[in-house]
Amino acid sequence: MQKVLFVCTHNSARSQMAETFLNDLGKDKFVAESAGLEKGVLNPIAVKAMAELGYDISHNQTNSVFDYFKEGRKYDYVIKVCDQSSAEQCPIFPGAKVSWNWDFRDPASFTGSHDERLEQTRAVRDAIKVRIEEFLHVVNPG
Repeated sequence: MQKVLFVCTHNSARSQMAETFLNDLGKDKFVAESAGLEKGVLNPIAVKAMAELGYDISHNQTNSVFDYFKEGRKYDYVIKVCDQSSAEQCPIFPGAKVSWNWDFRDPASFTGSHDERLEQTRAVRDAIKVRIEEFLHVVNPG
């Protein structure tokens, strides 16, 4: 099994969604985890958006990338899912065999009504799922 770490600022939405999709869609070949620069609180709108696709992330814990590093965890892939505007705040994780940056807007930054923020979060969720499917095809063709 190859190990993948998804990182973002607070581990509250994007990295949680990516972890969930990869653990489901790549379950025979990958084990995914997620962490943030600092532990945040799960984004309730992200929880709702994932539930719409049948994924219950409501009990997920948020994690710190620094805690994982101190524990000596090793990963084959580390994928940052921060948007470009906050890329400098996105944590790094040394020692990965391969590191990538995927640019996704932070649902915590969305404004508007609840329904408008949910719609924007759905768009991020769907884009992350597409990237996970592409990742699986690239690293495990066939």
